[in-house]
Amino acid sequence: MSSYSVEEFAGNGALKDILDALTADGWDDVPTLKMMSAADMEGLKLTDAQRDALELRTYLHDRNLMQYADQLEESGKRLPELLSTTPGDLVSQYGMRRGHVARFVDRSSACGVILPSDLTLPARKRPGDADSDVSSFVSRISDPSDAHAGSLPGHRRRPSHESSNFRHFDSDGNKTDDGGDKAVPIKGIVANGDTPPRLCGLVQPKRVTNDVTPLSILEKIYVQKLVPEHKAGISPWVDGELKLPPPMKASELWARNTVLLLCVRRPGCVMCRAEAHRLYARKSIFDSLGIQLVAILNEQIDFEVKAFWPRYWGGMVLVDRNRDFFKALGGGQLLTDNLCTGFFFNSHARRNWKRATATGFDYNTTGEGTIKGGLYIVGPGKTGVAYQFIERSFGDWAPLEEVLSVCSNLQILKTKPQKKENLTIHQEEDSTTAWEESDV
Repeated sequence: MSSYSVEEFAGNGALKDILDALTADGWDDVPTLKMMSAADMEGLKLTDAQRDALELRTYLHDRNLMQYADQLEESGKRLPELLSTTPGDLVSQYGMRRGHVARFVDRSSACGVILPSDLTLPARKRPGDADSDVSSFVSRISDPSDAHAGSLPGHRRRPSHESSNFRHFDSDGNKTDDGGDKAVPIKGIVANGDTPPRLCGLVQPKRVTNDVTPLSILEKIYVQKLVPEHKAGISPWVDGELKLPPPMKASELWARNTVLLLCVRRPGCVMCRAEAHRLYARKSIFDSLGIQLVAILNEQIDFEVKAFWPRYWGGMVLVDRNRDFFKALGGGQLLTDNLCTGFFFNSHARRNWKRATATGFDYNTTGEGTIKGGLYIVGPGKTGVAYQFIERSFGDWAPLEEVLSVCSNLQILKTKPQKKENLTIHQEEDSTTAWEESDV
């Protein structure tokens, strides 16, 4: 299992002793650690053993094979040497299952997330600016004897807007070269797509709104923080229970920065876990774009929260007790479905299930799972909803190329001088006519 717990990623190897120093210097989450380049390692004065450990654990994390990390690191072999080991030796010496051996030796089976060249990690220092505290700490605890030579793609829905509103990313969330840096004024959009027929068209799916949620509706919603953004050494559980702060206005989330809100249907669902894991894998890109990642649940079940965070999602997690965000996605009422017509009679949902279970993630059936979720990208202040994705079939994922392109365009608009009216996302004048305050 590839958990986003920093402690589990470091394990009991060479990274464990410098984890506190790395965290203090900004390398405080797994996606960011996996982005560390050779120049970053040089600036931090990591030993050869620490560099090899990071390379090995990054490779294993990408392939969901972290259960072998400590044992493989203990062998003292570098990743290239381990990859040249025969399958029989991997099984006999390291107890690797045969199915896992095939995944381990296949270098094309999984690809790490690539940070676009025009983005900079917040933790990354300019050449020569590496934190001396980290470097000295690494030097103090390092043993010279240690040195030795040496995205489940989502569905491709066609958006309901012109593609020129997007900078260019591919379906795995990697930036292409033909997007340029020209900012295009954004109009609030809803990811479009036909709801697939069910039972040969005999069962008609429920109508899904194609109207962008007015910001005035979202501003009235109250939420409670369940857990903060994951950092090493931080546990929100006190005596095994969550201690919640008072409810807060949701508008505080986007008061100053753009926020991505992932409305999770059920945190124990394998399709929801896979989507959350896929999005959080790009945290370093979202951080570079100034986007905060927040997950919203429609109910609080403490042990489900503990199983979900930070293993599948390391960002902040909130609870929306009145399910107002979920009502907003449904145009003022909850968008629900049942397992019979929504899953067993829906081939699209069954394909989503197959795609998610291929990750090997654990799952359960605890909690409310019939209320559909989705995703919002809300610009800072009064900017408004830039992007809205609705889970039309169980397990639908927002296309990464659309999500990252919208976030990128918002970042350009924020950093480049714009006329005041261009900083507000334009929505249709009659977009609130279908809404009643009592609906949300």
